[in-house]
Amino acid sequence: FLFFILRQYTLDNNVLSLDQRKFYEENGFLVIKNLVSDADIQRFRVAFEKICSKESKPAGLIIIRDVSSVESENIPSEKTVARIQDYQEDKELFRYCTLPEVLKYVECFTGPNVMAMHTMLINKPPDTGKKTSRHPLHQDLQFFPFRPSNRIVCAWTAMEHIDRNNGCLAVLPGTHKLPLKPHNYPQWEGGVNIFYYGIQEYDQDHARVHLVMEKGDTIFFHPLLIHGSGRNQTQGFRKAISCHFASADCHYIDVKDTSQEHVEKEAVGIADKLYGSDSGLDLKVHLHEITK
Repeated sequence: FLFFILRQYTLDNNVLSLDQRKFYEENGFLVIKNLVSDADIQRFRVAFEKICSKESKPAGLIIIRDVSSVESENIPSEKTVARIQDYQEDKELFRYCTLPEVLKYVECFTGPNVMAMHTMLINKPPDTGKKTSRHPLHQDLQFFPFRPSNRIVCAWTAMEHIDRNNGCLAVLPGTHKLPLKPHNYPQWEGGVNIFYYGIQEYDQDHARVHLVMEKGDTIFFHPLLIHGSGRNQTQGFRKAISCHFASADCHYIDVKDTSQEHVEKEAVGIADKLYGSDSGLDLKVHLHEITK
């Protein structure tokens, strides 16, 4: 029985301890302390700053500003970018997805044939008072049209000290065992950032864990785990770098007439604006092979 339990969300490996496997199986996440070096994080910071100043312009990159600051100054700088997505064409940032110390844990969940997707560097801005720096509780599987979900995992690394003051991750342990819930934009007075979908119905009494992390600490979590983050109540920008990984054996599903269909339509609409109408984008274009 125990053998079956340990094989549902993790794979046999010589990296995770028995206690770590049990913890992930039960809770849907696992934090590994001090996994990514200060030197690597500094390189990611420099690459991000070059993108913000437009010194670097990787193909396919999406730059997103916080909804509360879109009408403010347009001078290219770190202070005008809330996050970047799809950084796979930036060689420096994509290094994160190929770090051996990260991949050795990723493979405990996906197996050895790994694909990268949904690359992102989050630069959570100081909240303007409108609470728009919050990220509503959600499940990442909402954005992914492939299965099985148990062979998908996110690696999310703190690029500095992160706590409740600057908007750390909040997770609802054990919710990775739930199905994908309906998502939509929350009705927030100050507005909601693009793609910040939230779960419409969840158990508000469910225990919530706020993850205090130091620079280099990395959380691995299941795509059905309900999680989000609070507002940044400091004057600094809270940075983290992340990538979702999937087994190359995952298969695509048709999202038509599912709760994920509206995500695809919005993504296609944004791509058409960025790259011209009839861009041909769908949710199937975000897998990138990892060369180890």
